[in-house]
Amino acid sequence: MNGTFILLIVLLYFGVLFLISHFIGKRHSGNAAFFLGNRKSPWYIVAFGMIGSSLSGVTFVSVPGMVRSFNMTYMQMVLGFVLGYVVIAFILLPLYYKMNVTSIYTYLDHRIGRKAYKTGAVFFLLSRTIGAAARLYVAVLILQTYIFDAWNIPFAVTSAGFLLMIWLYTHKSGVRAIVWTDLLQTFFLITALIIIIWQVAKGLHLDFHGIITSVQESSHSKIFVFDDWRSRQNFFKQFVSGCFVTIAMTGIDQEMMQKNLSCKNLREAQKNVCTYSLFFIPVNFLFLCLGVLLLNYASIHSIALPALGDDILPMLVSGGTFGIAVILFFTIGVIAVTFASADSALTGLTTSICVDILNITQYKEQKAKKIRLSVHLGISLAFISIMLLFKAINNTSVIDAIYTIASYTYGPLLGLFAFGILFKRNTNDRWVPFICVFSPVLCFLINILLQKTVQYQFGYELLIINALMVTIGLLTTKIENKNAKKLKKDINN
Repeated sequence: MNGTFILLIVLLYFGVLFLISHFIGKRHSGNAAFFLGNRKSPWYIVAFGMIGSSLSGVTFVSVPGMVRSFNMTYMQMVLGFVLGYVVIAFILLPLYYKMNVTSIYTYLDHRIGRKAYKTGAVFFLLSRTIGAAARLYVAVLILQTYIFDAWNIPFAVTSAGFLLMIWLYTHKSGVRAIVWTDLLQTFFLITALIIIIWQVAKGLHLDFHGIITSVQESSHSKIFVFDDWRSRQNFFKQFVSGCFVTIAMTGIDQEMMQKNLSCKNLREAQKNVCTYSLFFIPVNFLFLCLGVLLLNYASIHSIALPALGDDILPMLVSGGTFGIAVILFFTIGVIAVTFASADSALTGLTTSICVDILNITQYKEQKAKKIRLSVHLGISLAFISIMLLFKAINNTSVIDAIYTIASYTYGPLLGLFAFGILFKRNTNDRWVPFICVFSPVLCFLINILLQKTVQYQFGYELLIINALMVTIGLLTTKIENKNAKKLKKDINN
């Protein structure tokens, strides 16, 4: 399949998204539509679309690839996700709807103070900007390496083209448009996944029953690990970590919560979260089954696989092993999941900067809209710059480092919200920025010490420890005497 045909697919796909956004933007282009979708989004539409936006192009290739090293143990973490979504639905969402927030970090202002509010917003902006650009970079690089290089399209042009397309269908209506475009993109993602599995199964001469048997009998089908507590794949570590990762990276993440807050009321938002949390179980299970089938195919046909697990699916697909149809749907799947995650990040970051940093609610609608459009464009340019930086460094370990940094930055956020929700007392707001910076630094030093002394390395539990340190720091900080009585009265009320 040549580059011209792939480019036509991308443009056709974008054209459909742009038409949806254009018709929605005709009636809904104000700030209320951009930030919260006028709070009129149908919960079932949001629920289905959230599947695509919660995944990424990295997930599309990483989850099947991790089967070689970790079997199907990722499902333990997926089960933990469900518990995390229950916490979001019945603890965090009622809080956000009660306060009628546009940005969820407004809660920190009311509960702790202005410095806590700004600190939380800055940690989100730092983590999500770099993390979202990294995920977009990996996805675009996949398409660049296996498709657009053959058409001699430079990486810079590919990156700018993707960001331009995302900007065009999100800049007018934001969340209002994304809710509906994500519906389409999730449909394409799941369709692509099922078709790829079916085509791989045909290559193995398997029917539906044969697929089930092949997965069950594979040496990589192990899901649960209870016997090795030191292993990062231990069930309890994976399950608990999955729960806290979901709370941190969804429940207290402006990007992920923005669409949930666009539902008509709390009840519908809760139905949305509970529904799409259950969808994650079969979708991720299918990704892992695909990984098992790919390994079986490579073993039977004596195909040498690449060293990196992330390269297994792209290599087998791009080589034409499973036919043109799989190349087509792999391309559509990566594009769908890339657009779905990037458009949410772009909108969420725009909202946080406009509301938390620039406070545009103080301006009239027209001026606020101009500021919002400028911020939206600025973040798009920032994404392109970061992606080009990653390309210049050209080292995949940099991406791993970025995701590790993200785990450090979400810890303080989780600690701030945990303190605010679990404890009735207040803290000295002046010390919040210092505590939130000191905690990740201390975690980093402890991790190095443990590696050198007992050869133990933090996994996902780093997030929990980081949050715990922030919470303890806030609990041990004394309130200024002149504000103590007022704060006590406010808390009691």
